[in-house]
Amino acid sequence: MKTDDLIRLLSQDAPVRMRLGRMLALAVVAGVAVSAALLLSTVGLRDDLESAIETARVAFKIGMTLVLAIAAVGLVSRIGRPGVPLRPWALTLLLPLALMVVAVGVELVVVPKDAWAAKLIGQNAAFCLFFIPLLSLAPLTGFLAALRNGAPDNPGLAGAAAGLAAGAIGAALYAWHCPDDSPLFGAAWYTLAILLVIAAGYAVGRRLLRW
Repeated sequence: MKTDDLIRLLSQDAPVRMRLGRMLALAVVAGVAVSAALLLSTVGLRDDLESAIETARVAFKIGMTLVLAIAAVGLVSRIGRPGVPLRPWALTLLLPLALMVVAVGVELVVVPKDAWAAKLIGQNAAFCLFFIPLLSLAPLTGFLAALRNGAPDNPGLAGAAAGLAAGAIGAALYAWHCPDDSPLFGAAWYTLAILLVIAAGYAVGRRLLRW
């Protein structure tokens, strides 16, 4: 018997308190609700949001992080089921990556070269690195709890996927506050903040999701 077949049989025999899909849905709803409440009760939305959201940079920033969050949550929903192919959802992650590459390329064309550094550094890089992981804590906790109800083949990889989804949700929420709108800033600091959450998810997942 192949290893994948054995894992699938064991997971079918294991007692399951709640279906993984329902657990993940609860994790998304609860995680977004808790993190949104944290955002609104602390830093709040940006003061000029009504006019800023009409600009291409802000609309792109919010849209791109939402696309990443949706793709990553889809990946988590499959990685918790043994033997289920991950490639289709993993490939969807190329869409937000491609969007970011195109946006950065456009930014480098339309912004004078001597302004690139200022756009890249922005005004709130350190706060971005702190607050996106903070907003990711509730979703990450929910995703890891949901995955414990599943049977991921690779606990570390599953934890990293949970971190990616949680980090993307945190970034998508933070985008409604962040006054730094340049794709250069997002490509650098949003990405680094999400990578921190991925690393945390991987480290916790290796231990918590082992079965």
